[in-house]
Amino acid sequence: MRRKLQNSELNRLSIEEFKLSPKLPVIVVLDNVRSQHNIGAAFRTGDAFRIESIFLCGISSTPPNAEIHKSALGAEDSVDWQYFANTIDAINFLKQNEYKIVSIEQAENSVMLNHFSPDKNERYAFVFGNEVRGVSQSIVDTSDLCIEIPQSGTKHSLNISVSVGVVLWEFYKNLNSILKRS
Repeated sequence: MRRKLQNSELNRLSIEEFKLSPKLPVIVVLDNVRSQHNIGAAFRTGDAFRIESIFLCGISSTPPNAEIHKSALGAEDSVDWQYFANTIDAINFLKQNEYKIVSIEQAENSVMLNHFSPDKNERYAFVFGNEVRGVSQSIVDTSDLCIEIPQSGTKHSLNISVSVGVVLWEFYKNLNSILKRS
C-alpha cells in the first residue's frame, strides 16, 4: 500500500529560498502567447524545474492576473519574469547576454528534441510561439537552432503548456545526466 505524501513532506523551497537558489540555465520566451492558462502553466513548470526567468512578449499577459494565477498557483511569484513589447527586443537582449536562442518549432533543419544534447557551458532561451501561428518567422530567422518535439499522431502541434513541460523536462534530464558524468 502506498500513502500519498502531504505537501509538508515534499521539502519544497520557500519563495525566498527559490529566489536565492541556483537555477537551470534557461529562460522561457513566450512569443505572443494569448492564453493566460498557457502563461500560468509556463510559470508553474518553470518553477518545477527552477528556471532563471520567463520573458513575456507582445500580446502575452503579465502578472498579476487572476487567470494566470489559476494555472500558476503562485509560481508567478517565485519565477522571475520580464515583459517586452516586441519579441525581437527580448531576443536581442538575450543575444547580448550570450544566450543560445532556440525556437521550439517545426522548421527546416530542426533538431528533434530527443537528439538534442545541451552544452553544460551554455545558457539557453527557449522560444515558444503563439497558439495558432507558432513562433514568428522573424524569430525563427534569428534563432541559433530550432528544436522540434517528435510526434506521430494526426495533429500538427502540442498545446504550449504541454510543449513547455516536455522541453524543460528533457533539457533538465539531459543536462543533469551530462553534469553527473563530468
